[in-house]
Amino acid sequence: MYKIDFSHPCSLYFVGIGGISMSALAQLLADAGFRVSGSDRAPSDLTRKLESMGITVFYGQRSENITEAIDCVVFTGAIHPDNPEYRAAHEKNLPALTRGQLMGQIMQHYRTPIAISGTHGKTTATSMVSEILLAADLDPTLTIGGVLKDIQGNLRIGHSEYFVAEACEYTNSFLDFFPRIGIILNIGEDHLDFFKDLEDIRHSFREFARLLPQDGCLIIGGEIERLEEITEGLRCPVITFGLSASCDYYATDITYGRLGCPTFTLHDRKGGKRSVSLSVPGEHNICNALAALALADFLAIDSSLADSALQGYQGTDRRFQHKGTIGGVTVIDDYAHHPTEITATLKAAANYPHRTLWCVFQPHTYTRTKAFLKEFAQALCLADRVVLADIFAARETDTLGIDSQTLQREIQALGHECHYFPSFDEIENFLLENCINGDLLITMGAGDVVKIGENLLGR
Repeated sequence: MYKIDFSHPCSLYFVGIGGISMSALAQLLADAGFRVSGSDRAPSDLTRKLESMGITVFYGQRSENITEAIDCVVFTGAIHPDNPEYRAAHEKNLPALTRGQLMGQIMQHYRTPIAISGTHGKTTATSMVSEILLAADLDPTLTIGGVLKDIQGNLRIGHSEYFVAEACEYTNSFLDFFPRIGIILNIGEDHLDFFKDLEDIRHSFREFARLLPQDGCLIIGGEIERLEEITEGLRCPVITFGLSASCDYYATDITYGRLGCPTFTLHDRKGGKRSVSLSVPGEHNICNALAALALADFLAIDSSLADSALQGYQGTDRRFQHKGTIGGVTVIDDYAHHPTEITATLKAAANYPHRTLWCVFQPHTYTRTKAFLKEFAQALCLADRVVLADIFAARETDTLGIDSQTLQREIQALGHECHYFPSFDEIENFLLENCINGDLLITMGAGDVVKIGENLLGR
């Protein structure tokens, strides 16, 4: 495997440089003196930021972008061998690294790398951990899978031993990491275009846990099924968290404020207990907070400081993000694109003030939609009224014979109201005609569905 040398910065080319993680790595290495360039399909806020730093970004992935001046090409897991830049790099025998391999090499330059994994909640938990480390003045380097307001982006370059990164299981990229501390929030079925089944996914998380050294720590959801299969025989200590009293860190006495934000009693592994309040809604965020607070204790961060940091955390972009109000209708945007995430978000919305709960959902990838068709339908029925946009294909080209109207029929078969429109304009016009004062409108999905709410607010 090609090894980057921080003492001798070289020329790196990122295929898919506009991705949330790739853009952070590109910025980090440019700051370290590497000559960074790359390509993406279209301009975005992230690519424009890279260009403002002097990084060359090509729009459109073409073989002629790959020149002999490049020392190493970095690919994401979404890039396939038929990609013209992938082929060109292979034909020129250029060294190549995956995003995960590059992240792993960067981690080795820090004494305390922290990797936050799980099928759901990684970005929020990473953001919570980031807020705590910042409040403790630990000067961490942070790479986040979303935009965190307090660092005005998805990257903060620190100068200490602490490095925080999300660890995604897709294509097993997190198995190339070198964490000292690992968090596993949960384990569930997803990315079935890569994994065979849930057992295959569990095996990957087990291998991730085995990466942790003896002086490290695994912080893991204590209610994960057959937990001992993940934790047995590890070299490092294991700390559990959850809503059950069997966990080392658990919550009781949960109440919700006017905007659905929880307050709870935290019980720690030393028998202590204290009240914790969050400024983000939903039961799922209690579990994210428990993981972050368990980490804070392991790092010997003052508990009152950690609690205060979490109370001040206002959320990350596209995670139950308040976008504005139009005609008395509150518009929220959320990244949820899996039935478990949809359920968590809509349950959180139930505690948010509203008259009628609308969900405009954009399914993400044909593979996921087909694999969880019935689960999507059941989860979306938690909203009062559902509107579907076309499936956001992302990296996929094969429709697998599935479309949003297939999902619409599943929802209607459950006796629930569901509308489908093939264009954002039609969805926006329908919402303008039907949403009324006091309603709550959530745009939901991992694609570009956020534009619907933003367009409405801009009218």
